[in-house]
Amino acid sequence: MRKPGSLTFLLALAACAGPRPAPPVGVAVVAPPAWRTALGPGAPIRTDWWNAFGDPVLTGYVVRALANSPDLGAAAARVEEARAAERLARAQQSPLVTAGVPLTDGQTVSPLGTPSTAIGAQPLVQASYDLDLFDRLKSASAAARAQALASEGARDTVRLAIASGVATGYITLRALDHRLLVARQTLAARAESLRIARRRAETGYTSNLELRQAEGEYHAAEQLVPQAQLLIARQENALSVLIGDPPGPITRGLALDRLTAPAIPDGLPADLLRRRPDLFQAEQTLVATDRSLDSARAALLPGISLTGSAGVVLSTALANPIGVFSLGGSILSPLFDGGRLRAQASAAAARRDAAAFAYRRSALTAFREVDDSLAGVLRAGEQATALAAQREALAGALRNASNRYRAGYSSYIDQLDAQRGLLTAELTLIQARTDRLNAYVSLYQALGGGWSSADITDVNR
Repeated sequence: MRKPGSLTFLLALAACAGPRPAPPVGVAVVAPPAWRTALGPGAPIRTDWWNAFGDPVLTGYVVRALANSPDLGAAAARVEEARAAERLARAQQSPLVTAGVPLTDGQTVSPLGTPSTAIGAQPLVQASYDLDLFDRLKSASAAARAQALASEGARDTVRLAIASGVATGYITLRALDHRLLVARQTLAARAESLRIARRRAETGYTSNLELRQAEGEYHAAEQLVPQAQLLIARQENALSVLIGDPPGPITRGLALDRLTAPAIPDGLPADLLRRRPDLFQAEQTLVATDRSLDSARAALLPGISLTGSAGVVLSTALANPIGVFSLGGSILSPLFDGGRLRAQASAAAARRDAAAFAYRRSALTAFREVDDSLAGVLRAGEQATALAAQREALAGALRNASNRYRAGYSSYIDQLDAQRGLLTAELTLIQARTDRLNAYVSLYQALGGGWSSADITDVNR
């Protein structure tokens, strides 16, 4: 299990020849005062946070999407590529051994001047090894290791985004289903009002004005049904493609108002952000660029390489084979390269600094997203509570207005105003509940997989 480092930016200063460039200024990242640290390093990532909504159908869709997603498959392939690059970098630190048997034809001349035909063969085994006194290869291997971990963070970011997209899409679909239900109920109520208005107009109890108003309101409600059906069809198609199926109908689970809203503790540990895969990716990218700088600076220094070879010489001019071997070393140091190596080191330093600021930006973005999601959960919940109370009041007002209209104590306009107000309140309530549930999804995503009861217990100690 990976263990991300601290949210506070600390550049690793590995031993290397020469003074090290100063780290960029102002990259420290500090948690907001409201955050409380309770978890230790290496807290596990939750991979089943979608179960908190209590809908097995939603859980099944998320599992299918993670299994069928081509984006996740491509991210996994990039992880394998990065791991192969890491193995290649490690292999550069090992000795290189080659073998060969070159064949030659020719003549040799004896001491008496008599030529003779000779066929020579020299089976050779050659080995070379870079001592890597200044850790150039070691730093390159560490950079490849960090880059492989960063690719894993990118893969987990895709995984979290897919799960969040499925959850948001499913919640949106259930909200559209509720909107369609409200539209059909409203259409039925308007049809009843139209029936009463037509009967009253036919008997001469009222003018045709009320009849025309009732007809207009009926058709206004009538267009809400196909509009909601169109949105549902599009959302079903989008969700089907997301889970890896052809566009088509989607099986439903719990209704929107039955989805569970998990409890959130008063304070969340800041170390929960250490589970965020994008923050882990930024952190490992910073480590990779830092180690690449080590390797680039080490390339400015002399490199020492040991080489050796051994073989056997066979010839008709020799009575017995001759064994040959050689052992030596070489010291290579750049004398004049036009500033190439120093330019490469400067570019590596610039990439390191850019990665440091990118890490800081990722951490600050993580804090903002968590605070935004918490505010969304809280404020959307408060709005939903107020809208529910408003809906009840307007439903009572509609009942009173309908009774008075039927009894002839009030005009149709009073009932019409109550119907319009109730419809607006119901649609707004649906949107508020949807926003609240989607804010939970955003919070789970912002925390890199949510929280557990053990986390809440630790926070409340």
